[in-house]
Amino acid sequence: MSDGTIAVAGSAERAGAGALVRSLGLLDATMIVIGSMVGSGIFIVSADIARQVHSPGLLLIVWLVTGAMTVIGALCYGELAAAMPAAGGQYVYLREAFGPLWGFLYGWTMLLIIQTATIAAVAIAFARFTGVLIPWFSSATWLWQIGTFGPYRLWFGELGPYTVGLNTQNLLAILSIIVLTWVNLRGIRTGALVQNVLTLTKTGALLGVIVLGVVFATDRALTANFGHFWEPAQPSTGRADWVGLLTMIGVAMVGSLFAADAWNNVTFVAGEVRDPERNLPRSLALGTGLVIAIYLLANLAYLCVLPLRGAPDGATALERGIQFAAEDRVATAVAEVVLGHSGGVLMAIAVMISTFGCNNGLILAGARIYYAMAKDRMFFASVGALNRHLAPSLALLMQGAWASVLCLSGTYGQLLDFLIFSVLLFYILTIGGVFVLRRTRPEMARPYRTWGYPVLPALYIVMALFIEIQLLRYKPQYTWPGLLLVLLGIPVYWVWKKATKR
Repeated sequence: MSDGTIAVAGSAERAGAGALVRSLGLLDATMIVIGSMVGSGIFIVSADIARQVHSPGLLLIVWLVTGAMTVIGALCYGELAAAMPAAGGQYVYLREAFGPLWGFLYGWTMLLIIQTATIAAVAIAFARFTGVLIPWFSSATWLWQIGTFGPYRLWFGELGPYTVGLNTQNLLAILSIIVLTWVNLRGIRTGALVQNVLTLTKTGALLGVIVLGVVFATDRALTANFGHFWEPAQPSTGRADWVGLLTMIGVAMVGSLFAADAWNNVTFVAGEVRDPERNLPRSLALGTGLVIAIYLLANLAYLCVLPLRGAPDGATALERGIQFAAEDRVATAVAEVVLGHSGGVLMAIAVMISTFGCNNGLILAGARIYYAMAKDRMFFASVGALNRHLAPSLALLMQGAWASVLCLSGTYGQLLDFLIFSVLLFYILTIGGVFVLRRTRPEMARPYRTWGYPVLPALYIVMALFIEIQLLRYKPQYTWPGLLLVLLGIPVYWVWKKATKR
């Protein structure tokens, strides 16, 4: 057995010695994939995408490309998850493929940006939709306004402005994080039970939107969208136009990638999944495939009921269209057109359930990364301790506290733009790890091998790199700070390593 194989086995053994229990089956694991993916994005981000692409056809292309990348990524992760079914998931894969520095950088970035900012964004979306029922919960109702900072002109672009403080909207967001952190402190089975119930409920709500769109399609939307499917974005034969079109699609994918993200969260709880060599690849494939199919059908439903192009000052949901749906709540606008005010209320409740369930999955899974890091002496030892319910209590509390702070520091859209660059960066590295481990660790047991290797993993990396380059060019105020924060983890790692050797 090679040293690298010993490292993987040791990691899995340490997870077991820490008293994590393999109690999650295929259904539980699949529900974590679906529940973590389906949150606020599918109900909101199509409005922003529509404002960027201006074409019904390109709106669906954005979601199709996102879906293809997501499923390819899940197939690649299936190989890694089956070969290394230890707590921490992606952290373990990066550590084994590239060394402990890269695993640390991933965990560092997850704690500071990726996982916690996602939790904060989804919590703010939960509060935003609660405001439909209880208008007091609003981003305009301030309880404590610290101030507005920026915009700052830096060498990579303008940063901000950020209004920092406590309003009633982010107060509710913070309270929701506290409640779900408490639920997951009760143990993995409690968290999984809540996840299963909420995931089934919100999947039913999305299917309801699809049915409404098909059955109650409006003549205005059908004529405007499907009669002019590619207008006004149809390119001429010039090469530059095609490059510009691809660039526009890549930049517009920020929202759809966010909506389809977090499918990898099931790998973080790999140490608590039964028969992980079979159940982890299956849950990744089943979960991502089902969600992407539902997302595409949901966008078709939007196009059947609402015209893509609308007026920002339109008096009705139909007049505002998808582009200018009130506060970007596209699904709510669809329900209002079909069912009136009561439809909007029902949809707001459905999205509240969806976002609540999504954050339950994110909170449940994310804490396992910091737990695994602590077991590797890459984080404070106390973070690797379990409470009497066998939950990583300090990891959960730390994650919840920082996510709550992030709720005070930005809007939903700002948090989304800020985190997606870092998300893609580590997806690229991890899928690159499939190639690296095939070469450096040929003896590693691989119960499942990536379908379409090496073409599909290489295709994912090329597509993701193209998007990253375009984001650096066109959204530098959000991407460069994220990249710098990742790089800041390098000196932190060396300081930590030096301190732990004493």
